[in-house]
Amino acid sequence: MSTTAQPLHVTNTPRLRPIMEVGKDFGLLESEIISYGPYKAKVSLDVLKRLESRPEGKLVVVTAITPTRAGEGKTTSAISLTQGLGRVGVRVALCLRQPSTGPLFGIKGGGTGGGQAQIVPMEDINLHFNGDIHAVEAAHNLLAAVIDAAIFHGQLEMGPSFITWPRTLDVNDRALRHIVTGLGGDEHGVPRESSFIIAAASEIMAILALARNMEDLRGRIGRVLVAQRKDGSLVTAEDLRVAGAMTVLLKDALLPNIVQTMEGQPALVHAGPFGNIAHGNNSLLADQIALKLADIVVTEAGFGSDLGLEKFAHIVARYGNLRPAAALVVATVRALKSHGGVPAARLGLEDIDALQRGMENLAAHIDIVRAFGMRCVVGINRFPGDSEQELALVERMAVELGADAAVVNDGFSQGGAGSVDLARAVERAVAAGSRFAPLYQPGTPIREQITTLAQRLYGAADVELLPECQKRIDWLTERGMGTLPVCMSKTHLSLSHNPALKGRPRGFTLPIRNVYPSAGAGFIVALAGDIQLMPGLGKEPAYTRIDIDATGRITGLA
Repeated sequence: MSTTAQPLHVTNTPRLRPIMEVGKDFGLLESEIISYGPYKAKVSLDVLKRLESRPEGKLVVVTAITPTRAGEGKTTSAISLTQGLGRVGVRVALCLRQPSTGPLFGIKGGGTGGGQAQIVPMEDINLHFNGDIHAVEAAHNLLAAVIDAAIFHGQLEMGPSFITWPRTLDVNDRALRHIVTGLGGDEHGVPRESSFIIAAASEIMAILALARNMEDLRGRIGRVLVAQRKDGSLVTAEDLRVAGAMTVLLKDALLPNIVQTMEGQPALVHAGPFGNIAHGNNSLLADQIALKLADIVVTEAGFGSDLGLEKFAHIVARYGNLRPAAALVVATVRALKSHGGVPAARLGLEDIDALQRGMENLAAHIDIVRAFGMRCVVGINRFPGDSEQELALVERMAVELGADAAVVNDGFSQGGAGSVDLARAVERAVAAGSRFAPLYQPGTPIREQITTLAQRLYGAADVELLPECQKRIDWLTERGMGTLPVCMSKTHLSLSHNPALKGRPRGFTLPIRNVYPSAGAGFIVALAGDIQLMPGLGKEPAYTRIDIDATGRITGLA
């Protein structure tokens, strides 16, 4: 890997470069850049054929400690690390998930970073972008409509509650979690109970993120399971003859989107599966394209290392044959103090004792990274009010706990200039080499996978499978799905299944209340706790801060 290449672009002002210029500097041919206006584009998959024999760069996965509800700035850290690497002369690229408008208008606001570490054009990326989420909704809901039409026309005879395919919407709406469809008389369909899930929880989104090409996308959609007949046989999208039409709707959505950081480095922003419901990583195609064109690729995995990083290692890396070199674990003083028992109202006050207690959580996440054989760098995202004593304590203890390095990151306030030290630490970790390996191999039974995750990563003493859950595992095994990788659905607010258990819980029993197949995506979802597939809006949602003036200037997204 070359570390002497000129940065793709560095500037002290957030001037937007033409996207054709960004793409060409990245190494794309003009014919491989499909412009969606002056500052955003899609990338043709032809680039993978052209560069098939080119060696790949090194992959750095950005993860985090167990976050607070507000998040710890993981996306901001990923962007600022990319900008910092650009400033020290590394040919670098960034890969991120596309923000969902559910969290955007709900609790978190924008998903494009913050301060001087953002991807741009921020408003476009946060809102409709290049239409990929709309395409996912359309393909998903087409399948739902076909199911009900087949029942109405007598082409599909179903038992009660045997339909497993919901509808989807990219808006938080708790009223749609449980619904009844087909009311109003015979001409309106057959009444039945159903539900909506948010688009980021759709299996179609997970498929989009894991598909390797158009043929693979078509095959995965055809394998989607939607129902079970009275005789026990399964119904797929292929059986309903709709898989081809669904794939047509996703034709353009399969192509990764390219934008830029505020300092001009290329950013591939593509797909958006949630990390506590699905596998929580951007598209495999974005990673593969970036690895062919950059020396270091920075990719972000959803939530903490117990969720997004683990799923990257066992699902994304498996299907994409990827070998990450290092992980950046984002930590904040406020989150560590929260794990040490400090209430939210007092997180801004210095509390060294609580901070030391909370370091157990950081220790757990460092251990998770090391369990996969990856180099570990801790990036301490500075917040206003953090004392120098607190920051120095986290730096020192992180290394004592096994991190290769720990660096305070000032990317939010200073952009790439505030992340140069972090970039150099990551560069050294990548150069030191990785012994990446998953914790279990392909072919491992579902229950053994769950037990491995629970005991080696979460700190559980045992796993409890509810009786119906064990029957479900047997049912999946009989149908040839008993060794698909497990995608754990659990809270992101604790290493355990219980969001109230902070720090580093140990000795608990992890309850698994159900498992179900995402056969098209190629994994089994295991439900540990009550995770809502359709979030709701709070009393003071983020949309109350979002507005637009007479000139078209949008406020409140960042």
